[in-house]
Amino acid sequence: MADKCICVKDFEILAAKRLDKNALDYYKSGATDEQTLKENCTAFKSWRFQPQVLRDVLNVNMESSVLGSKIAFPICIAPTAMNKMASHDGEIDSAKAANSLSTGFVLSSWATSSIEEITTNVPDVIRWFQLYVYKDKTVTENLVRRAERNGYRALIVTVDTPLLGKRYQDTRNKFALPSNLTLKNFENETTKEDGFPKGVKSARESGLAEYVASLIDPSLSWEDIDWLKTITDLPIIVKGILTAEMALEAVDHNIAGILVSNHGARQLDGVLPTINALPQVVKAVDGRCEVYLDGGIRNGGDVAKAIALGAKAVFVGRPILWGLACDGKRGAQRVLEILRDEFGVTMKLLGVTSIVELQSVHDLVIHESRILSRL
Repeated sequence: MADKCICVKDFEILAAKRLDKNALDYYKSGATDEQTLKENCTAFKSWRFQPQVLRDVLNVNMESSVLGSKIAFPICIAPTAMNKMASHDGEIDSAKAANSLSTGFVLSSWATSSIEEITTNVPDVIRWFQLYVYKDKTVTENLVRRAERNGYRALIVTVDTPLLGKRYQDTRNKFALPSNLTLKNFENETTKEDGFPKGVKSARESGLAEYVASLIDPSLSWEDIDWLKTITDLPIIVKGILTAEMALEAVDHNIAGILVSNHGARQLDGVLPTINALPQVVKAVDGRCEVYLDGGIRNGGDVAKAIALGAKAVFVGRPILWGLACDGKRGAQRVLEILRDEFGVTMKLLGVTSIVELQSVHDLVIHESRILSRL
């Protein structure tokens, strides 16, 4: 089935027919009126290519690295929750897809496969762990220790979730995990009714919203990031930075990387689409830490625009879920292959043969407002 899909949109359309309403609405929805959800994708169209021609592009090298780990191309799998609603093996399928193509995978804290299961089933995958800071710091530290023991190479700390953004569809559906699934990293603490920790089920909200309200620390501050650095030597990437000011604060706290992200447009509606936020973050950081991007990537041209504007790599979320829903590991792998191949074609048509060249040639990608200002 995956082999019949030739672009990410094909996977999205097919996945919508295969997923039940509870899962589909959870995966696809954004916050409130979903302005930013739409703009995450459409904003890429306002960034225009200015290609070089008459360049030798016979051989193109897409290799890159993230925090010293070599990857075959700068497209990694973002942390997305509850992958087993999409395929039987869920996050294990996603990790296998990444490993088969020599790129990176991030496991969500709210995964339906555990930290240990990824290591057991896909021991060679380049893997990071996405972390929330919990009110009970012991819970957070235990997750960190498990990640360390199981060969995870970095922590991606989500910093834009003091509470869960309002998602209308999840509220309407009273979203809950299917009865056969749980948040595996917290399996001993969850109920059979909704898959979430005991005592958080509500008649008004989704189970996940109640879970976040009960356990996630809304007082999260830079002091907590500094605390994390005292308990682990793993590099820390902060996920959820959208402004130059916040990027400068991150640099002041000596983090290893910034993931420019608006949480898939699922937190605060009306924030900048990530591709529009990226240039100011890259400029502010000025090479003092690595910068990545997620949100709205739907084709290889989007990848090229993000890399040309300074991202070290991009992370894709929903497209991987669509792939899983269509054909498990093979579907997720095909999504990555399509994005990789489209990225390679885009590089050749831009007249560049390496990531370094893509980022160093002046004005290969510019905002259309600059073009219009010349007219």
